[in-house]
Amino acid sequence: MSKESIAVFAGGCFWCTEAVFQRLNGVFKVVSGYTGGAIKNPAYREICTGRTGHAEAIEITFDEEIISFEELMEVFFATHDPTTLNKQGGDVGTQYRSEIFYQNENQKELAINFIKLLENEKVFKDSIVTVVSAAMPFYFAEEEHQNYYNDHSSQSFCTLVISPKIEKLESYFKQKLK
Repeated sequence: MSKESIAVFAGGCFWCTEAVFQRLNGVFKVVSGYTGGAIKNPAYREICTGRTGHAEAIEITFDEEIISFEELMEVFFATHDPTTLNKQGGDVGTQYRSEIFYQNENQKELAINFIKLLENEKVFKDSIVTVVSAAMPFYFAEEEHQNYYNDHSSQSFCTLVISPKIEKLESYFKQKLK
């Protein structure tokens, strides 16, 4: 019997994060969307302005009996740069921030402690800027943003930016893949 849970991560472009988490064993569904902002039902064109306060994020539905929230965080921190404020690679703006939107107090505590561990172990050269925030309404992105990498893997952005993240995932987390 599965123990279905939700995790919401913002780690830059949602095309990138979606592609990574779709490949993990125990993950049922990954949806690209927007969260953490001030307006209801935002659209991509509004998010891109950086004025809505939303982050590009993913909502992960996963089975805690197969993959834990802590394991999801391991992958999250290994596949984006949590030390750059409002920036991932060439994507710049508050919509590309690093943030964990916790669903309950347990996730909040786990996220805070995980970040403290990474900082204490000096895993990253620079300080982690990832914010841990209470879950806010999550709005699904438009259909053309869903399953983006799988549908457009030969596109230059995918080959240059997303494929290296997938390769890193396959190298470091082979035992967690579907």
